[in-house]
Amino acid sequence: MSETIQLLRAHRSIRKYKATPIPQEHVTEIALAAQAASTSSNIQAYSVVAVRNPERKKALAELSGNQIHIEQSPLFLVWLADLNKVRTAIRLHEDIELQQNTELFLLATIDATLAAQNATIAAESLGYGTVYIGGIRNNPQAVSELLELPPLVYPVFGLVIGVPDQEPDLRPRLPLQAFLHEEVYQQEGVVNGIKAYDETTRTYYATRAGGEADTQWSKELIRRFNGGKLREHLQPYLISRGFDLK
Repeated sequence: MSETIQLLRAHRSIRKYKATPIPQEHVTEIALAAQAASTSSNIQAYSVVAVRNPERKKALAELSGNQIHIEQSPLFLVWLADLNKVRTAIRLHEDIELQQNTELFLLATIDATLAAQNATIAAESLGYGTVYIGGIRNNPQAVSELLELPPLVYPVFGLVIGVPDQEPDLRPRLPLQAFLHEEVYQQEGVVNGIKAYDETTRTYYATRAGGEADTQWSKELIRRFNGGKLREHLQPYLISRGFDLK
């Protein structure tokens, strides 16, 4: 197994960090690695805001659901889908409006995601821990105001980076049969894989909770998704930011 694959397979979400600052040269290396990610047609429709200011991190932690590790960490990266950049480039030559559709929205979102994953791998290769923060979309308008985002830019997620102050166990993943399909989609493999994974996660959850939890992955999905739609505010927010989701 190569060192790169070992690094990838050792990924764990870190939610407790030391106060050790990240030197600027490491931030630069992480950013350059992110920019090296694949991007559709070289459009590069993404940006990132590096947040170090304690008060701003505290505000972002509160807006993300009081996730204290954002505030504790030395660096919080907010990844942005950025069509403002595309519109700005076009308007250097012609004063026209950017023609949009759902594909362009997805393109910018995917670009940001690919760049962020490169940044995660780069950070972990330098010895840092990371955790993604989807909670940044809990209050996207307030986040946009705090970061002074222009129209046609929205926060996709955050990424905490810092020196780990914990060593959590690796979280088991679904068996390959529920993920890797040969030639066509194999529903039987999905069903069997989930059943096997439920047994694995039953042990994992019980161990993590000191034997006090009796649940499994599929039951956790019911708990998560049976309470109604998630973040229904996102569509009107995106439309208010100038995104055309037609």
